[in-house]
Formats: sequence, C-alpha cells, structure tokens
Amino acid sequence: MEKTVLTHVENHIGIITLNRPEKRNALSPLLIRELSEAFSQMETHADVKLVILQARGRVFCAGADLEYLHEMQQFTYEENLEDSHRLKRLFTQIYEFPKVVIAKVQGHALAGGCGLVTVCDFAFADSDALFGYTEAKIGFVPALVSVFLAEQIGHYRAGELLISGEMISAKKADEFGLITGHMQGESLDHWVQHEFAGKLMRENSVFSMSESKRLLRSLGKEARDKALDAAAEANARARAHEDCKKGISAFLNKSKPNW
Repeated sequence: MEKTVLTHVENHIGIITLNRPEKRNALSPLLIRELSEAFSQMETHADVKLVILQARGRVFCAGADLEYLHEMQQFTYEENLEDSHRLKRLFTQIYEFPKVVIAKVQGHALAGGCGLVTVCDFAFADSDALFGYTEAKIGFVPALVSVFLAEQIGHYRAGELLISGEMISAKKADEFGLITGHMQGESLDHWVQHEFAGKLMRENSVFSMSESKRLLRSLGKEARDKALDAAAEANARARAHEDCKKGISAFLNKSKPNW
C-alpha cells in the first residue's frame, strides 16, 4: 500500500507531499498520522533547515475524507472528541514546528485543507486556487482552525470566512493575509523552492528564524491552548448535532440540505 504522505530532502529543504491525488488529498486518519510522523522526521533531521508542504494532483487538500465523514456519524462523543484532539495535535505540531514551514498550494484548499495552510508560516498559491472554510455548508463547525485563523488575520476577517463558508480566490486570500502570495502555476514550484526558500537559507540565520518563531508562538500560548481544548469539544459536540448529520448525509448523496 502506497504511503499517503511522501518525504524527501533536497538542498537542505525537507519536502512533505500529500499523496492521495485520487481522493483530492482528503484528510483521512491515516494521512493525519503519516503527516504528523513526517513532520516529526523533519524536526530531527539534522540536514533539514526548513520544510515545504505540498501535494500531488490538482487539489492541495479538499478537507475531510468522504468515507470517514460517513463513519463519524456512528461515533460516540468520546470517539469524536479523541478524533478532534488528533487533528488539534497535528495543527499545533505544524504551528509550533521549530523550523520554517512553507505551504505550496497548487490547487484548491478547502475546510481542513485550508486549515493546513493556515498553520504554516508562509503560503504561496497558484493564482487559480480557491480557499474556503466550507464547514458551515454541511452543518459542521470549523472550531479548531478558528483559533489559528483569528490569530493570523483577526477576528473580523476570520468571522467573515468561517461564518459565510464561501470560497475565495487566491487574490482575495492574499489580500486577507491568509496566504503570502500567489502566481501562475508554472512559476510556483521554482519560486517557492529556489527563490523564496533558497533566499531564506542564504540570507537568514536558521537559528534566528527558529527563535523568532518560537517567541512569536509563545505569545498567548496558554490562552491559545485553552481555546483549542474548548474548540476540540465544540468540534465533537457539533458532529452529533442534527444539522451536521443532515449536512453530511446531503453532501455524501450530492444533494443540498434543507436547512
């Protein structure tokens, strides 16, 4: 069975690749586990100075796996809570990762996939990519990502994205501060790996970048950790709500829920 996450090191850059293109790189429990393992591997790899997170296929990450969404409808509250904490740990691991993490978004990043982009230090996207926290469309609550997103772009902008559930263009995501920049797809690979990442390593002290990140992440950490625990509980509760069950059922059946 092929791994859902691939890793390799090139010119001191650790490259982590989501490898479920046939499933639009959806977040399955296996992918979440292998992604966490990949970041742990890159953290201890002495030759790796920074990390690029990318994906195979036309979509960066479409959010939760459809089959897993169906399974979740049968979970107990305790099972949903543990599942929520699993995703919380991954997001926190990336957000507090001691090395710079750059997301290279070659296609749409939706729901939990957009959450992955949010917790990276920098994000560059194909100009045709779309971004969206679309959970409200299926009666779900984007609780975990709300903590990181509000810290990144402010509560008002975060609310606009999370409550509306609308997808936005790479240009608007750039204007909101959700991503660092956008460009045509043929330029993206070269820019991220050879221009931007290369410049960081040539011109900046790795120690200094790591320490700056550590200090920034220490600001409000106690409150953030508390908010994430509350978000995990809200996430678990939301899964049992009738709206969520109705929304997921409609989504799986490719129909529109009647709210």
